[in-house]
Amino acid sequence: MSLTPSSMLPLGTKAPDFTLLDAVTMKPVSLQQIKGEKGTVVMFICNHCPYVKHVNEEIVRLCNDYRVTGFGFVAISSNDVVKYPQDSPKEMWKTARKHNYPFPYLYDETQEIAKAYDAACTPDFYLFDDELKLIYRGQLDNSRPGNSIPVNGRDLREAIDNVLNNNPQRKDQKPSMGCNIKWKE
Repeated sequence: MSLTPSSMLPLGTKAPDFTLLDAVTMKPVSLQQIKGEKGTVVMFICNHCPYVKHVNEEIVRLCNDYRVTGFGFVAISSNDVVKYPQDSPKEMWKTARKHNYPFPYLYDETQEIAKAYDAACTPDFYLFDDELKLIYRGQLDNSRPGNSIPVNGRDLREAIDNVLNNNPQRKDQKPSMGCNIKWKE
């Protein structure tokens, strides 16, 4: 595992469009279908990464807390499944079921979507406003496996709350840290 920070896509970037296969329903899901009335959270995750495993419960809680307030959520896995079969769509289905993911878990087989978002690690979080312009990117919170800081989703929750309360976003957004995306050769 290689500890990798987010690339920190420039704020204001328009969300790259996508239509990808949902590993749970086996149906295509588009950005337009998951777009929230107030905002949209795009997460790059995978099954095997210890950093994702560390925050799985909180991302489910966070989604359940905010999807009723007008936010759309989606998770995307872009890893090379030839070298990392534990991240295959079949295993994605199992992970989504195990954790009761309340959001689509999409498979980016070509890795084009991860590249379009300049995703670098898992987990990597992006919050877009109601016009799909990037207003937050980076970490869920300060917790990492082994650092004894509780997982609470503070940074992403604050960014979503700022949208709900019409407050400006923080300028000092911290990159996420996790396993690098497993790129195909």
